[in-house]
Amino acid sequence: MGRDFVNKDAIRIVRGDIAMLDLEANVNAANTSLLGGGGVDGAMHYAAGPQLLEECSRLGGCRAGEAKITPGFALKAQWIIRTVGPVWQGGVRGEAALLAACYENSLKLAVEHGIRSITFPAISTGAYAYPAAAAAEIAVGTVRRFLSESDHFEDVVFCCYSSEDVPTYKKTMGGKNR
Repeated sequence: MGRDFVNKDAIRIVRGDIAMLDLEANVNAANTSLLGGGGVDGAMHYAAGPQLLEECSRLGGCRAGEAKITPGFALKAQWIIRTVGPVWQGGVRGEAALLAACYENSLKLAVEHGIRSITFPAISTGAYAYPAAAAAEIAVGTVRRFLSESDHFEDVVFCCYSSEDVPTYKKTMGGKNR
């Protein structure tokens, strides 16, 4: 961080546990209650500590495609942006638009809070069964479009928990890690 990036050059891929990354905001792929669950959501709640559950209970839930923000509590990240991805239903129920909205609304919320570095998991690809390659296309395309209209972000990271997701994101980004 601390360097000036030009739009799409702010994007990079890392493999690891998103809850352990040290950026200003971690995006959490949450369920509609925002009260914890499995996968990334459960890991984020565990790492952030019990204050996160208390804070989330005041948010009134979240619908697919929306985003809400909380402090990061015990995480390295100052903020957690919580978004609910769509459950894959064959691609015929507006899943692509909802998934794109997750990324766009998370980025808008980050801008509103002055957040300049953010990391995203592969939203909806775990328990919600969104096909990884299609989800990566939407994620990278949406972030690139947003960055082409704003030079706000210094660092946007796609954090891949599984080693199988890294080549999918690299291919989507044209074989580059930045």
